[in-house]
Formats: sequence, structure tokens, C-alpha cells
Amino acid sequence: MKKAISCTLTGLGLLSWFLYMQNNQLVMANFSCYFKHLPKAFDGLNIVHISDLHNKTFRKNQAPLIKKINEATPDVIFITGDIVDSRRYNEQPSLILTKQLVDIAPVYYVTGNHEAKSEKFELLEKNLRATGVQILRNETAFLREQEQYLSITGIDDPSFAKDFPYSDDTLFMEQAIQLAEQAMQKKPDFRILLSHRPEKLALYAKHPFDLVFSGHAHGGQIRIPFLGGLIAPHQGFFPAYTTGLHKQNKTNLIVNRGLGNSMFPFRIFNRPEIVTMTLNRET
Repeated sequence: MKKAISCTLTGLGLLSWFLYMQNNQLVMANFSCYFKHLPKAFDGLNIVHISDLHNKTFRKNQAPLIKKINEATPDVIFITGDIVDSRRYNEQPSLILTKQLVDIAPVYYVTGNHEAKSEKFELLEKNLRATGVQILRNETAFLREQEQYLSITGIDDPSFAKDFPYSDDTLFMEQAIQLAEQAMQKKPDFRILLSHRPEKLALYAKHPFDLVFSGHAHGGQIRIPFLGGLIAPHQGFFPAYTTGLHKQNKTNLIVNRGLGNSMFPFRIFNRPEIVTMTLNRET
């Protein structure tokens, strides 16, 4: 009897340790892409991409997360939505994070579906801007080096569609991209899009975006060896876009597995992820 109890307790302890590590041990995913038309001024540009924090806290003051991002020495940082969770709203973990990120590099952020569903985004937006985050809501920002321009377009998640005369996600996002393009004051030499939804790659590829950063899929939540992610929102079972680099036409898509959880509380074989991307000029 004692042996059975001991084995059970050991098993529970190992399971608890496994689940803790799967949900708290950060991993880095490093990518390097080559583009013939990348301006020389942006050759070697180093990007850090994070997504789907969902109120997650990594120890005190997000210290392990900040340490890893700082060590990656980014030139720019992208956040692609769901920085809060609508089911248990708490903006403090995101503000603690962004206050430190802006001291590392310029931070650009777009909304996710949880920002819309929280119905508290107006206040969150104000507080994020106060930390120095540059929020892109169907608009475009520019990086300028030696009279060469790289554009960063950011669009709202279609959960904000109540502000538009469309109920269809794709129509909403098409309109959002058009709004951002119409507001451009100059033609960029290289174009980046930040959008929460990876499953809309076919839409993004209809536009002249060179590189797209997305999240939302949580890596498929549970990753099955040799098969990939199990399930993702708006993609269903065995989704196509949960992690890594994808390409359609001339558009490259990076999908971040995210940092936190929402409805399902555990990640399995799917640790929280920080993405780095280095842009290289192909010669």
C-alpha cells in the first residue's frame, strides 16, 4: 500500500513538474530570411516577435522574459495581440512588460480578439501608449535609414468588426489593410504586416507584403510529435498555421506560438515562445 501511494505521489510530482516546465520555460525560435529587394540600410535588422501573453507572468516583473529579449539585442520589437485575456482581465502583467520593452527597442503592437472581447480596450490602449508602445490600428509606421524606408502596417483583429459595416472577417481585414495603405505618405522599399490572425495568409498574399507576423494559434495548444498542433481558434483540428515560417506567393508568414494560455490552461510539448527574425539582403 505504501509503495502504491509513493508511486502515485511520485507520478503526480513528475506530472506537475512537466506541466510547469511546459508552461513556464521559455524557448527561442530563431529565423533568418533573405530578400533580394531588402534595402541595404536594413540588412541585418534584428526583430523580436512575441504574442498572446494572456496576462501571463514570468516570475517577478517578467524578469526571465525581459532577460531573453534583451539578450537577443533587437532593433525593433513586435507584439501581435492578445496581450490581455478577456475571461480574467488584468492589464498589469502587460504594462509591467511593455514598460521594460520600450527601453530595449521600439515596440509596435496590434490588437487581438481578446482586446476586443474585453470591452476595456480604450483604457488599455491609453495605458499602453503611456508606456511608449506604438499601437497600429489600421495604419502604417515607417523605419527610415539612409533615405530608405521599411513600412510596418498593423491592422485590428476582426473582432473589432462592430465598428465596420462588415460581419465577414476577411472583408473586415481587407478594409483594414486598404485603410492602412491609403494613409501611406510614401512608397516603402520593404513591407511588413502585423496581424493577429495567421489563417488569413491567402488574403495577406494578395497585397505586396514581404513579411507578416501573427499569433493567435497558441502553437496548436497541444503539439503531437510528427503531426504538429492539435487545435487552434478559427482553424479547428490539426491546423495548418500554428508555428514557424510559411510562404505564399512572395509573402512570408511567421507564426508565433505565444506566451500564455486562455480557455485551456496547459501547453503540452509547446513551451512559450519568443521569435527572433533577422532580415538579410540577398546578393
